[in-house]
Amino acid sequence: MAVQTLDSNNTNQHFGVHLTLEGYGACREKLADMNFILSWLSNVPAEIGMHKIAEPLVIEVGKQNPKDPGGISGFVLIAESHISIHTFPLRCFLTADVYTCQNDLDTKNIKSKFRDAFNLHEIEAQLIIRGLRYPQHNIHNGDSNAPSQHWVAAS
Repeated sequence: MAVQTLDSNNTNQHFGVHLTLEGYGACREKLADMNFILSWLSNVPAEIGMHKIAEPLVIEVGKQNPKDPGGISGFVLIAESHISIHTFPLRCFLTADVYTCQNDLDTKNIKSKFRDAFNLHEIEAQLIIRGLRYPQHNIHNGDSNAPSQHWVAAS
């Protein structure tokens, strides 16, 4: 599936955009390097036009099961939402996502940042439009004493 940049003039009133990425043939050494991933997560938000609001968190995770031989997981909170990555050095594979409350996302640039940073041979990408029914106006007026509207799930 080809993923394209969404039109910034898009008039759809959705909440945001979620790009998921799977990277194949990555550089094993970079996937296993906690300092590299920490630095990359610290710098990439600005490089893709987003705003880091906390320092990244990166954790080495050992083997979990035959499917998961272990690797590094990390994420960074951004004003627009988050960027996360999970690496599997023994399989030269990574999985990641970039989630934003913006209505557009330069997917070509983001894929390029991942490809270049981790020397990926191939990338699978999926673009998910989130919050298709996102309320266009505040439900509450900010007054904590105001009556609240509660959502009830359909049965």
